[in-house]
Amino acid sequence: MRKLKLDELNRATVDEFKAQDKLPVAVVLDNVRSMHNIGSIFRTSDGFAVEQICLCGITAQPPHREIEKTALGATQSVHWTYYETPLQAVEQLRKDGYEIIAIEQAENSTMLHEFKPTEDGKYALIFGNEVNGVSDEVMQVIDACIEIPQFGTKHSFNVVVSAGIVLWDFFAKMAI
Repeated sequence: MRKLKLDELNRATVDEFKAQDKLPVAVVLDNVRSMHNIGSIFRTSDGFAVEQICLCGITAQPPHREIEKTALGATQSVHWTYYETPLQAVEQLRKDGYEIIAIEQAENSTMLHEFKPTEDGKYALIFGNEVNGVSDEVMQVIDACIEIPQFGTKHSFNVVVSAGIVLWDFFAKMAI
């Protein structure tokens, strides 16, 4: 087996990416503190062609060298907006017709493999702070909560790993 060369991958240009159909998902970063995590989530969001990223609270904003180390240019392709609080982002996304879903371990959460997105649904997926998770005030206003099943000794996945798992699942179930 031979690995493909970069010029064989037929990747979209930034302009082509902006014009193409998107996965009807907004990624909301609720006070994510690591700029490497932010950059990695930009890159993952580009890979799955999400509609937008909402950066909230202490979440750093591009341009920044530490974000770009892992984003590798995805801050140029993925539409993003900054909100002072995650509640402001949730309010706007709800007005725009998104179902608000926290990715968190919580009472009455739905396991990721059991969640069935609707064909015409739009989803705002909220990923929380590396230590505290999705903020309590946001948990009070969500429409649903999705939990990633875990079977080891640790209590959580890294926020980037969580984003990759959930975005892949939504992409596979919604197939744009």
